[in-house]
Amino acid sequence: MRDKTQTNSAEAGDRLIRAGAIVFFIGAVATLVTVAPLLLGTTPFPTYMFGLSMLMGVGFLLAGAGVLQSIAEGRRRARATRGEDVLRAG
Repeated sequence: MRDKTQTNSAEAGDRLIRAGAIVFFIGAVATLVTVAPLLLGTTPFPTYMFGLSMLMGVGFLLAGAGVLQSIAEGRRRARATRGEDVLRAG
């Protein structure tokens, strides 16, 4: 029996994982841009740029929440499938 889930369907948590990856990437670029003047000996960027560097952590947390949501959904689906199997056997 083929799995009913289509390959292009969005699973629970996929949007959070994608958003987390994007936010993490923006934070990584901000970190590189912020650190570059310090290494090159030029004038450092304003303080808010250091705040943008914190987006790496926020993105990591978002992606982690998406992974946990995917795990929870998979467990729910497994429990539901197991319950259907018990009903069919009885």
